[in-house]
Amino acid sequence: MTSQPAATLRSRYVEQAVSDLERNRHRQLQLAEQLRMLKEEEALLQEILTLAERYEGLSEPPRLPEQAQEGPVPQRVRRVSGAASARRATRTTSDTAKSGAKGKSRRPLLGDMLLALLAGHDEPRLAKEVRKELLQKHPDRTPTPQVVRNTLESLVAKGRVERHRQHHSVTYTLAKAPADQPQ
Repeated sequence: MTSQPAATLRSRYVEQAVSDLERNRHRQLQLAEQLRMLKEEEALLQEILTLAERYEGLSEPPRLPEQAQEGPVPQRVRRVSGAASARRATRTTSDTAKSGAKGKSRRPLLGDMLLALLAGHDEPRLAKEVRKELLQKHPDRTPTPQVVRNTLESLVAKGRVERHRQHHSVTYTLAKAPADQPQ
C-alpha cells in the first residue's frame, strides 16, 4: 500500500469520526432537553396532586408510579435569572406559609369560612354581603366577588348551601341538614 491511499483512507476515517461525534453530541443535547422537560412535567403533576389533595380532602393519596431506574434520581441544577429566582423563592415561601409546617394548622378554606358566615344569619344573603362580611372579619383574605360567587355555587352543588332567586337577585343560606344525617 502506498502512502497516498493510506492518507486518504485515514482522512476519511477522521471525517467520519468527527461527523459521528457531532451527531452524538447533538443527540445528547436533544435527550437532555427532553429529560429536563419531563422532570418539569413531573414536578407540575406532583404540584397538581398536592393541590387536589389539599382542597378535595382526599383521604388517601393515589398510588404513584415508581421511577424506572436504579438509584436515586439526580436533582437538576439550572441557572435562573435573579428575578426568576426571587419569584421562585417567594412562591416557595408562600406555599410553605399556606400549608404550614407539620403539626401546624393550615389557613381555613374559603368554603369553610363562607359556611361559618352563613351560619350566623337566618335570612338569605347576597354574595356581595357575604364577601363584605368576610373582608371585615378576615382582612387577610381578599377574594374577588367572582371567587366568592364561585365558591358559594360550589357549596350549592355539594348541597351545603341553598340558592334562592328573587327577581334578578340570587341569595344564599346554609342548607338545612336532615335530622338523621349530621352535616
